[in-house]
Amino acid sequence: MSLPVTETSPQAAAKADLQGARSNPYLLMPITLFFALLSIAVLRTPTLMTASGIGAAIIVVTPLILATYALMASTISGRGTVDLSVGPLIGFINVTMIQLTAAGMLENPIPVFLYCMAVGAAYQLIFALIVIYVRVQPIIVSLSGYLALSGINLVILPRPGGMAPSFMAEWGYGTSIFSPVLIILILATVAWLLFTTTAFYTHLRLMGSDERAAYTSGVPITVVRIGAHLISGAFAGLASICFTALISSGDPSQGTTYTLIAVTALVLGGASLAGGRGGVFGSALGALNLYMITYVLSTYNFGAVQSFVTNLAYGAILVISLLLTLLIPVIQRYIRNFSPLLYFVALSVVVLGIILHATFDYASLGAAPAYVPGPMDMQAALTGPLEISTLSPETLALLLEAAPLAFFAILLVIIAVFLRIALSQSSRKSIGPAVAVIIGALVLGGTYVIHENSSSRDTEAVD
Repeated sequence: MSLPVTETSPQAAAKADLQGARSNPYLLMPITLFFALLSIAVLRTPTLMTASGIGAAIIVVTPLILATYALMASTISGRGTVDLSVGPLIGFINVTMIQLTAAGMLENPIPVFLYCMAVGAAYQLIFALIVIYVRVQPIIVSLSGYLALSGINLVILPRPGGMAPSFMAEWGYGTSIFSPVLIILILATVAWLLFTTTAFYTHLRLMGSDERAAYTSGVPITVVRIGAHLISGAFAGLASICFTALISSGDPSQGTTYTLIAVTALVLGGASLAGGRGGVFGSALGALNLYMITYVLSTYNFGAVQSFVTNLAYGAILVISLLLTLLIPVIQRYIRNFSPLLYFVALSVVVLGIILHATFDYASLGAAPAYVPGPMDMQAALTGPLEISTLSPETLALLLEAAPLAFFAILLVIIAVFLRIALSQSSRKSIGPAVAVIIGALVLGGTYVIHENSSSRDTEAVD
């Protein structure tokens, strides 16, 4: 009697992930932390939920999200490939682009995008070739690149200065939600989600989980590793473009700060530095959490130690998150079918109520009319509760303002339940892009509603 053949653990994990048979409990912590920080931020400063507040947040957090994407591709490949040089690389592309723009060589968007992505890919190609053929540990190569690029940046541009390309002049204003920077972020996220549906991504995860098992399974290790580094370089180029749009100039030292916070965001988003695990949703949440930590702490006055308190908060939350991940096996015993999507939607509905409470102007409802005692009308007392009373103008205004948000919340819950049922009945490989498109459409719909509401209130204020 022959025994059934069992698959290796990395192969089984990759197969289960593609079939949608396994939830991702590592997203539990970043989702919870994000909504907790968002609630505190909205209660502290309700202006965050205005068009200018959301637009400024997008401008600031997009370079960090793209830098986290750049780290994610090479980290998933395994061997402890945490590219510590991603920050100086972003700075190198920034300062060289500023110098070439001053020389009149980069003025149009297409050459700028091609240059930035090509430089990032070229650096990562050299990185991969040294790791593969010279057989130097990736951590040594990344640390050497960090030090070398930090010095080269200062040689190219000794001090902050210069001007960004003219077409980027209005990108960093952050006065509206919809901007070219948001389009870059959406396209980069969609590109990564489409990349996860390919066989190359499956080989990448398998190699990161167990490189020997991947090699014996016929995965081209060298090609996959080089491809992962090229993808990281392309995302680093996009991050440098958004970073340049944010500061509208060149800065040889500011880019280095993205290294540590990008690594922190990657770990906070549930990725494994050992390789084999990482996702675009978790990485974006990790970057958003770091931005929200900085934003919440900025609402308090710590004086001269403000930056030290921020770094302390980064480290403390990261350590607490890593310690709480030790409880994930215990959580999985009781929650076997944890759905990050439904959990995200459930918390978003709760936080939506907090946002409505924090941003609504209760003073506009006016004071209640004074009660004037007099004789009781028995006919009105008996028939009044049965009649439909006329709503006041303030109540009508409140209903009109809350109706789109309530409709959006109900629609979000219905679609989330539908997607959960669809995911349980079909493979993630076939339905994953559809899920990403629907969620993206819902997010854009919500931001559009907020934008229209703020625009209408501004118009009324002017009138």
